[in-house]
Amino acid sequence: MAGRIRAEDIAAVKERTSIEDVIRDHVTLRPAGVGSLKGLCPFHDEKSPSFTVRPAVGSYHCFGCGEGGDVISFVQKVEHLTFTESIERLASKIGFELRYEEGGGPRDGGVSLGKRSRLIEAHRVAQEFYAEVLQDRTTAEARPGRDFLRERGFDGASAERFGIGFAPRSGEALTRHLRGRGFTEDEIVTGGLTGRGSRGLYDRFRGRLVWPIRDTTGDTVGFGARRVLDDDRIAAKYLNTSETPIYKKSQVLYGLDAAKKAISTQRLAVVVEGYTDVMAAHLSGVEGAVATCGTSFGIDHIKILRRIMRDETDGPQARVVFTFDGDAAGQKAAMRAFAEDQRWAAQSFVAVAPDGMDPCELRLAKGDASVRALVDDAVPMFEFAVRTTIRRFDLETAEGRVQAMKAVAPIVGSIRDTSLRPEYTRTVSGWLGVEVEQLAAEVKKAGRLKHDDSADRQPRPASTDEVLEPGPFELAQLPAPDLRDPVVLTERQLLQALIQYPQQFTDADIDVLVPDAFTAPVHRAVFDGIRIAGHAARRASTMAWVTAVTDACALGVRGFVAQLSVAPLPTKFDPSTGLPPQRYLDSLVAGVRDAHLGRRIADAMASVRRLQNDPDADPADLQERSMALHRLELDRVALREANTS
Repeated sequence: MAGRIRAEDIAAVKERTSIEDVIRDHVTLRPAGVGSLKGLCPFHDEKSPSFTVRPAVGSYHCFGCGEGGDVISFVQKVEHLTFTESIERLASKIGFELRYEEGGGPRDGGVSLGKRSRLIEAHRVAQEFYAEVLQDRTTAEARPGRDFLRERGFDGASAERFGIGFAPRSGEALTRHLRGRGFTEDEIVTGGLTGRGSRGLYDRFRGRLVWPIRDTTGDTVGFGARRVLDDDRIAAKYLNTSETPIYKKSQVLYGLDAAKKAISTQRLAVVVEGYTDVMAAHLSGVEGAVATCGTSFGIDHIKILRRIMRDETDGPQARVVFTFDGDAAGQKAAMRAFAEDQRWAAQSFVAVAPDGMDPCELRLAKGDASVRALVDDAVPMFEFAVRTTIRRFDLETAEGRVQAMKAVAPIVGSIRDTSLRPEYTRTVSGWLGVEVEQLAAEVKKAGRLKHDDSADRQPRPASTDEVLEPGPFELAQLPAPDLRDPVVLTERQLLQALIQYPQQFTDADIDVLVPDAFTAPVHRAVFDGIRIAGHAARRASTMAWVTAVTDACALGVRGFVAQLSVAPLPTKFDPSTGLPPQRYLDSLVAGVRDAHLGRRIADAMASVRRLQNDPDADPADLQERSMALHRLELDRVALREANTS
């Protein structure tokens, strides 16, 4: 067993190692007074920096959580190493040869590196091996990988820049290579580079294009492998390193080692979806691009980026831009990101390329400038979340607008900066085509519901204000009409009159009405029966007419027809004829028509309002809809004038 590291060597490593440089691999620091640096603590989640570093004395301390120490303790805690492993890691970084007490000298195996460092070294050797295979043009082994890259606009220099390689198909080449370099079977398997099967060890990524995944210090800790061969026995497009002592997929971001400087200086992070997207972004000048490695963007990834980009509340706001595909999966991913938006002090944005292209496809189709423009033109996460939500609803109808308004109200209410909510409320009301006051009230209501959900609640009793349609019948899945609504009440009276006094109505009176003129579903169902029964049946006896209407209606509605046929009309009857006044009957037709025109006008006004608030709207479409609105308004004026004459 190896002896202890000599005390003087420990002291020498501490003295020669810059604590500032080591910590900057994990945290972006800024000046905080003479001889002090400050940043967001890597050991607890915070939005105001309390993590302080004093390079001159080689120490750090967090005034938030109390963590502190020297460069060795920092490496221990942040990389989860033992004391000895931390010293060995630092020594290897500065090229210092450690000496051991008790005559031990180097550790068993002939090297003075700890387990983690051995695994890191194995991955470095593997990465070099894969890269050499890809670059070797003397054989056709890696041609599918080179073709894949070339088809996506990446040349050999690009592959070399990102350390891309190719794993031979034999399934044993890497294993033999690593064994030849002195690595043990356990080290190779533990590192996730090979698997152990019934026939022994086999290369995990055989026959695939391979990207090295590096930690923030630049050490390769894992690989992502892409399927490029049609006869690959593994169907999955991507195969990533499994969880190992040095690789935790939730704690690494592909490209962060190359992107952290740009993220730190620009305070801008761009989160893309894949390895080729990171490459395309960096080659296009978007050097702050990163991607997750086989997992969704989560809380741990947020913590890493926040430390790098100095995502602080007390200073200029940082920005994080998410690029997602325009498909349903991309929208779902964006909404997941929005759900974690509160964890950022930074402002979040979403960029979706035209035609749903990812950055790699966009660069290939339209060049480097288009990728930069994609990031520059990103819309706020809030806006994307709202537009994604309202896209599910038909805003051409009042029902659709109300449903959309209720759906987006919690989103508006979740805006962190309360001073911005009124402005966003006005903006979103324009998108929806509703009044600002309507949306503001719904936002307030959503806030109360959210508050209620956070506390224990008892089931609420049914509202005593609900008005049920009188009668002993069931309306098979149709809601009872609310007779408190004067429009619904007018509809009911008109149906009563149409059923009880069919001869008092002309064919034109019936034809001018449409099913949508009736807002209550059960009323619409009865009117459908009236239209099916036809004009000829209406000219027969009243009894025959009621029978015809009943037969024409669905089973669940027939009881309601019976009730309408006997319910009294609230009007004075002509004593000589026993009929209701014709003026009253005409007013019922006019009232239903007027209400219907009113709803159509509201829909048209909402549509015009949305187009007026959309800078990309077609002027011709806006003009056409404005003219249609004008015609509806004229129809309503004519209807009202005819009803008063």
